[in-house]
Amino acid sequence: MTQIVLTPGAATLADWRAIHGGADVVLHEDAWGAIAASAAAVARILAKGDAVYGINTGFGKLASVRIADEDLAALQRNIVLSHAAGTGAPSPVPLVRLMMALKLASLAQGASGVQVATVRLLADMLARGLVPVVPCQGSVGASGDLAPLSHMTATMLGVGEIFVDGIAVPAAQALADHGLTPVALGPKEGLALLNGTQFSTANALAGLFAAERLLATGLVTGALSTEAARGTDTPFDHRIHALRGHGGQIETAATLRALMAGSAIRASHAVDDPRVQDPYCLRCQPQVMGAALDVLRQAARTLEIEANGVTDNPLIFPDADEALSGGNFHAEPVAFAADMIALALAEIGSLSERRLAMLVDPALSGLPAFLTPLPGLHSGFMIPQVTAAALVSENKQRAAPCSVDSIPTSANQEDHVSMAAHGARRLLDMAGNLDAILGLELLAAVQGIEFHAPLRSSDELEAVRAMLRGVVPALVEDRHFAPDIAVARGMVERGAVLAACPLQLPVLG
Repeated sequence: MTQIVLTPGAATLADWRAIHGGADVVLHEDAWGAIAASAAAVARILAKGDAVYGINTGFGKLASVRIADEDLAALQRNIVLSHAAGTGAPSPVPLVRLMMALKLASLAQGASGVQVATVRLLADMLARGLVPVVPCQGSVGASGDLAPLSHMTATMLGVGEIFVDGIAVPAAQALADHGLTPVALGPKEGLALLNGTQFSTANALAGLFAAERLLATGLVTGALSTEAARGTDTPFDHRIHALRGHGGQIETAATLRALMAGSAIRASHAVDDPRVQDPYCLRCQPQVMGAALDVLRQAARTLEIEANGVTDNPLIFPDADEALSGGNFHAEPVAFAADMIALALAEIGSLSERRLAMLVDPALSGLPAFLTPLPGLHSGFMIPQVTAAALVSENKQRAAPCSVDSIPTSANQEDHVSMAAHGARRLLDMAGNLDAILGLELLAAVQGIEFHAPLRSSDELEAVRAMLRGVVPALVEDRHFAPDIAVARGMVERGAVLAACPLQLPVLG
């Protein structure tokens, strides 16, 4: 198993991708000194006797209420339990692990005033595979992801449930079974743990990693469809894209050229083809997929910065013994990034479905109607295209921006919120739809290519075709289609299409 040594403030996108994929997490040893210094600063600030938000006052609209010293521990416990008010299905375990690692990295920067023992418990839970049960709904993405992070924090107090090997176990029992003791929170600690953007950011990162895989897969299926339709690679000529200058467009055009290089199908109609131009779904792939790549890279830059930031409130500055109240918990950057990822997912799927629709139409593709040797008696790919259209429409509706919405909360104290949490949470569902859309295109494109036998495509695309045909036979006569779709979707979801293609495809970083 891969192990990621988490350096607070300096983790890479590759680190977060590996953690989401199941890598073990160890906090860099140099971080513990900063954590201790921050906790000590909180003690010194308290000793001054001043009212300091989040340390000896109420929260939100109740910030003007001063809390007595003897009630400070109860204050922190109360905020955790009262804010653990989420609802909905449990968040996926890989996502919650990523959220925990993001919170660990944030606390370890020494600006949150949390005790070493508290941070160590969070690290130990990660190391032992103890993953809190965190309901997926309840955050508006401002004043932090309060409800989801409170559910995480409650388990550190022995309240709530923890997934252990996929089974939900009472938190106190799960901790005890693994030799861990619930924490007693000190001043500032509860607020530090439940305040921040880690739930929204974890969801957005998970969506980003899926989008990266899907964009690369969409280039492969797009090249397969171009071959099936006996399309030309002239629109992918580097000179065209150099004149426009967009990096993603240049890179995706180069990928498409490489995927089709050496194809006998392409060579068979390179001269004297009566068709002047291919439809946009083939010809404009670099422009659409390249724009999606550029947008995803911008989202990746935003999320990498956010993942390395400190987003609770107030923030502790030990050098000056100051607690400064601000608004780093407002997840607007994450909300914008999530909207960008959603747009890219929707457009990749929309272009893929148009290629599939083109392949089943004999007037456009020159192939047998619905890609069946005996149209009429057999329906072939008629309804799979309808399924793709349904999924594309779902994703278009889900791609409407969430960041432009806001509902005031906390008695109007929190009067503008980002809606980043559900803006990011929708991404994995959208990615699941796109897994199926690209799986459907994969089935249709391979079927179409085989009508050109004995001509062969490029080595790269033939490798993908061979992988599919190893488990899904050609559609000669109508049969129960759902199992074929499930297999192809699974290939896309697991990254098997990319693994079968011996080419370096675009990555986000």
